[in-house]
Amino acid sequence: MIKIIDLKKSFNSKKVLDGVNLEMEKGKITVIIGRSGEGKSVLIKHIIGLLKPDSGDVLLDGQDITKMTERELNEVRRRFGMLFQGAALFDSMTVAENVAFPLREHAEMSEVALKKVIIEKLRLVGLKNVENMMPADLSGGMKKRVGLARAVAMDPEIVLFDEPTTGLDPVMSDNVATLILDTQRNLKTTYIVITHDIPLTYKIADKIAMLHEGRIVEQGDVDYMKSCPNPILRQFLEGKAEGPIKVI
Repeated sequence: MIKIIDLKKSFNSKKVLDGVNLEMEKGKITVIIGRSGEGKSVLIKHIIGLLKPDSGDVLLDGQDITKMTERELNEVRRRFGMLFQGAALFDSMTVAENVAFPLREHAEMSEVALKKVIIEKLRLVGLKNVENMMPADLSGGMKKRVGLARAVAMDPEIVLFDEPTTGLDPVMSDNVATLILDTQRNLKTTYIVITHDIPLTYKIADKIAMLHEGRIVEQGDVDYMKSCPNPILRQFLEGKAEGPIKVI
């Protein structure tokens, strides 16, 4: 569904992406792992056309979004949902208003139809009777659930997750992993997750790709990545200070 070809991006003189090649299959969960600051979020921004590469291509169903006009990109972005770090809910809006936000922006719906979608999407993420609550009244895990309900409100073809378990304890992180799996199976949507949470990765991934020093250094399914001898991958997955990845 998405094919990234030799993608390169520098900011000033710093190379962030240095020839990324990666394919993401339709209806599957692709997890991109790597240390903080390795360019995972920059890669995501290229996938939805928020950044233009210095060179390389990003193909969505064969169409190169790097060559699109802003108007064409806006149409493409409707195919995407996004769950940001910390869920990024609007503090001044109720749960229902947060979930309804993309629908009010992009879809013409009656209030009755809107309410039906809100309840349906909240039910999908395991929440009910929370429509009138404010984000300040929610736990961290509940905020993630509301954020995911908002991300899938418009039935997107692709959902991007930016560090979905940041700030959560291991039990809640596992809960979010189950939520990601359950919603993906229900919706048959293409999910792309960037994270450095290894237990989450092992639980949800159909495919794992490791980004290191601007390149994908290894990719494969969970079994392959667990047994792959690549010393960079091994050091990261095992969380060791010693190895080819230098800690500065």
